[in-house]
Amino acid sequence: MLTDEFGREVTGVRVSLTDRCNFDCVYCHNEGLGDTRGPMDPQDDEMETDDVVRFLEVAAEFDVDAVKFTGGEPMLRQDLAEIIERTPAQMEVSLTTNGTFLPDRADELVDAGLDRVNVSQDALDPEDFAAVTQSGAYERVLEGVEAALDAGLDPVKLNMVVFEQTAGYVPEMVDHVARNDGLQLQLIEYMPELTGRPEWNIDIQRVHDWLAEQAVEIEHREMHDRKRYWVSHDEAPESGRGMVEIVDPVENPTFCANCHRVRVTHEGYLKGCLNRNDDLRSMGEMTKPEIRETFRETVANRVPYYGEYMVQNGDGEWEVNDEYIEGYAGI
Repeated sequence: MLTDEFGREVTGVRVSLTDRCNFDCVYCHNEGLGDTRGPMDPQDDEMETDDVVRFLEVAAEFDVDAVKFTGGEPMLRQDLAEIIERTPAQMEVSLTTNGTFLPDRADELVDAGLDRVNVSQDALDPEDFAAVTQSGAYERVLEGVEAALDAGLDPVKLNMVVFEQTAGYVPEMVDHVARNDGLQLQLIEYMPELTGRPEWNIDIQRVHDWLAEQAVEIEHREMHDRKRYWVSHDEAPESGRGMVEIVDPVENPTFCANCHRVRVTHEGYLKGCLNRNDDLRSMGEMTKPEIRETFRETVANRVPYYGEYMVQNGDGEWEVNDEYIEGYAGI
């Protein structure tokens, strides 16, 4: 297993299969690359099936035991089931999706080896959902969640980005997962340094504080050093409990200190951190020995905390901290 210069073992990889998407969410940062989504048709710059599998086979050699496929919308890849089926058996396979294609493909993907799924759902109102996602597919997403549950992907984790347009739906979403067995909620802190709209930001600590008041139990998750809040449904507390977790990386060195994942862009570039694009290493037409060396280099060049790597200037805009880069140039 590879360990970076700051003692973090790399146990997982996050692989973007495409930057195409049938949604156009206002908060999207496209896995840290910015708004680069192209046409809906397959593009020549996307990794081929064999490219993805070859990388995963190398990652498995370093005892990586989990892969999450993302996009864009990864289910726009018609070869997704084949990629999952060819993923090394030791890896847990998960998927982040907007859910619109799950009604037709959930069973196929489970049969191929999919273990878990995250479905993006930012509101429980069709009009507000449409305003955030630039899509009228609200009912289709709900159908996708049900299809995932029916296919055995239990629990289904709902991803909700918390910012000005969605914050008002947090209590309703929390109650929604408490009422529905098989659902969990992941509240994701909005990242203004990647989207360029700092005015949409909210204080995520207020969400933590509110959840702490609502929770019947608070669990500390050591792997990521973050909390899980277990909540009961207001009208029927005896019916069960829902799990809510907050992903809050902004200005949070503890979050980065517990990051054990590297990323691959849809074009086949390795990167050590979501917020970095200056360390991209292309795998291109590499052989397995070349990928091994590139993987080692990517892990060796990871930064310990992107909150120091990215800083705000006098105008409130986010930019790379050159002094930080120079300080770690020799590592």
